[in-house]
Amino acid sequence: MSHRGKILTAMISVGVLGVIGLCGATGWLFWRQSIESETAYSGGLAAQLGERTGRIMLGIRDMLAGFDRLAEKPCSPVHLEVLKRASVSRPYVRGIGYWHADQRLCGIGFLPNAGIRPRHADRIYPNGVIAWWPSPQTQVGGVQMFLMRYGDYDVAIDPNLLLDAGLPRHREAALWVEGLRLATIPTGAQLPAPDKLPLGVMLDRIHGLVLSHFAENSILPIDVVAQEPMIDFWTRHASILLLGTILGLLLAVGWIDVILRLSQRELNPATQLRRAIRHGRICVQYQPVVELQTRRCVGAEALARWQREDGEWISPAVFIPLAERAGLIRDITLAVMKIVIGDLRRIFDEAGPVSINLNLSRDDLLDDRTGLELAACLQRSDLPTAAIKLEITERSLVNSDTARILIHDLRDRGHDIAIDDFGTGYSSLSYLQSFELDLLKIDKTFVDAIETGAATSQVIVHVIEMAKSLRLKLVAEGVETLAQVAWLARHGVDYGQGYLFSRPLPLCDFIAYHQANGHGRNA
Repeated sequence: MSHRGKILTAMISVGVLGVIGLCGATGWLFWRQSIESETAYSGGLAAQLGERTGRIMLGIRDMLAGFDRLAEKPCSPVHLEVLKRASVSRPYVRGIGYWHADQRLCGIGFLPNAGIRPRHADRIYPNGVIAWWPSPQTQVGGVQMFLMRYGDYDVAIDPNLLLDAGLPRHREAALWVEGLRLATIPTGAQLPAPDKLPLGVMLDRIHGLVLSHFAENSILPIDVVAQEPMIDFWTRHASILLLGTILGLLLAVGWIDVILRLSQRELNPATQLRRAIRHGRICVQYQPVVELQTRRCVGAEALARWQREDGEWISPAVFIPLAERAGLIRDITLAVMKIVIGDLRRIFDEAGPVSINLNLSRDDLLDDRTGLELAACLQRSDLPTAAIKLEITERSLVNSDTARILIHDLRDRGHDIAIDDFGTGYSSLSYLQSFELDLLKIDKTFVDAIETGAATSQVIVHVIEMAKSLRLKLVAEGVETLAQVAWLARHGVDYGQGYLFSRPLPLCDFIAYHQANGHGRNA
């Protein structure tokens, strides 16, 4: 897979995972918010029913305790009237009785005169409450009563009326006391036992239900379980979930925008070039420079090459202008310079002394950073300064004192200075005279026009004469035919480079070429 493909795949994967993560996290947060809201709602229903039942039990206990403090004579008309009024105000109370020891002496309500007499109490609590669970022994009129006794009085309670809170039909609830189901709404409703449910709200997605569980233990240990269809949950919390969906989508869009921007940056050629420089993927090839009279290799021009991670070679015509626009050209110069000096040590050891031409950019002439680094590298490698010649394109020459001083200093250190691609810029004889130069390289466009009758065919003659007047040696670029060699040599051009002699070569091939074609005089 290409580097671009790897980046795209990675970015798409990160984007998809990020969207899933953001949507999932947002959905979970708003889901929890809905659950908490539901706890206050459905949990509130269970709590409402449970707290109501707890208050009823506490009220009954207090009512029975109050009867024990009555001043009226037990079983007198006044006494019975008091019991009756207490019963009427409590619809769930079906009867109240006065007991002396194990004898029911009187009472009111719908119970037999002798009262309900189960054999044994189901619970005797430390707070003095005695309870009998609903059973066939407590049944009156088809209803199994819940009996509670406190002091000398007992009360029969219809447990079904304890949960009568006006629930809608689609909502169901059940009441348990000490794990015994006392009542359900509607009658016969089947709800999970409280010991099967945690406290709070939970969702039963299989059955499409929202369940809630409440428990308290004031007078008696009470549990209430309520349930409703899940559609009611969605209806109540639609606004919250819609808000969560919108926020999740906005976050996803924002995340995708970030990923797209990162992708564009990562796929941007300048970013890739910067990474290539940082990771040493800029390499160098050497195009031999040949003495035209003897055909001997006397040096080479170092040419930067960029091979991307996927193996694709990028043309210098593409990445050099890119580097100039992105402010990376000086980094490329330094990278090439370090490679060349490292290679020169090997060339010297295997093929003898030779000079390599290193290209400088316009930015390299703004200060002496490149020159100082070059001097340091040559010193560390124990190489002569003359082993590096510096090429400056005609377009890179800037009419400034800084550039002139730098070029002068570089020549003083022992570097020959060549003006490259001459004839493609705007230089004039007077302009070139203001710089200290050693060589002039004739651009390929003029070499191609030799003896063709083209308008530019005569320009090369004037270029040669101008160089001679400035005492500059000449190097012709782009030489491809023997006729061109003959013409150039006849007109006094010293050196040439081009495909006729050799294409740009990797280091090992250049060493072999140089060994095979002699050393000659250095250009």
